[in-house]
Amino acid sequence: MAFSSRILTSWRDGWRRVAAAPAVAAGVFALTLLLALPLAMVLRGALTSQLGSSLVAGRVADGVDYDWWQEFSAQATGLGTTFSPSILGFAATLDNVSGVLDGRAEPAPVAWALALYLAGWMFLSGGIVDRYARQRPTRTHGFFAACGVYGFRFLRLAIVAGLFYWWLFAFVHPWLFDTQYVNLTRGLGVERIAFLWRVAFYSAFGALLVLANLVFDYTKVRIVVEDRRSVVGALVAAVRFIRRRPRQALGLYALNSLVFVALLALWALVAPGARGAGFSMWAGLVVAQLYILARLLLKLQFMASQTALFQANLAHAAYTAAPVPVWPESAAAETIAR
Repeated sequence: MAFSSRILTSWRDGWRRVAAAPAVAAGVFALTLLLALPLAMVLRGALTSQLGSSLVAGRVADGVDYDWWQEFSAQATGLGTTFSPSILGFAATLDNVSGVLDGRAEPAPVAWALALYLAGWMFLSGGIVDRYARQRPTRTHGFFAACGVYGFRFLRLAIVAGLFYWWLFAFVHPWLFDTQYVNLTRGLGVERIAFLWRVAFYSAFGALLVLANLVFDYTKVRIVVEDRRSVVGALVAAVRFIRRRPRQALGLYALNSLVFVALLALWALVAPGARGAGFSMWAGLVVAQLYILARLLLKLQFMASQTALFQANLAHAAYTAAPVPVWPESAAAETIAR
């Protein structure tokens, strides 16, 4: 049961590290909000130009007008095509999961915003992992210095990860769902069997995504904690770490995933649906933002707990190879200090 104890210890330690750095959570939430606002404003403009000051606008403000919604969807282009019933409440979450598993392409504006968001995460991840590994404040200059140091290394890792995920969605996904699934379900008279085959292929493809995500996560941890400059070397080291401790690495990932599932279940219960203008609308907005914040905190918990597990296995809980970047770093600083 030693591995279970280490998993729980790392999981609790991860939450402690996240709680000790509230500025990190505030920063990633601000990044999410800032990138979502331009899309919201563009969509607002499209809705305003379509509704104007008509009587339909009043009906839409009071609740859902499906006749108008179908009319808008039929003529919508670009970002407007995302304004569908699937954006309401928990349906939006299910639609996002379905989009990933089905390899569905996003409209160009959403794809660009997603690319910027991933670039922002890539830049900040080095500073975030560095902060969690050190377990002490690094201040603004130290945090962004770490972001700059590891940003170029994470960029090279992102290229490798992007090529691997492209291979999964360009070749493995079509082979599973367009070839194997079609061959296995051709001529079947029982819909339940076809559904079970699809679930099996979803599970297999999801397992590949999880394994890839796990390897790339620990690659980032090894790059930061050990100050590795070689991305290939860090990738090999991450695979070696997972292969030698599969129960710990997969167990911690499963524990964090269970928390995520619990969060989804709670969100399914409280997710707001279509609401009219007024207090109920603003209450629904607040609930939705709290859910987004909880998801971001859980993402940070993944990073913090994986860092804690890696450091615990090194038998050196506070180990970080690179020194904290301090300005000025010249030898004259000591003379000035005297």
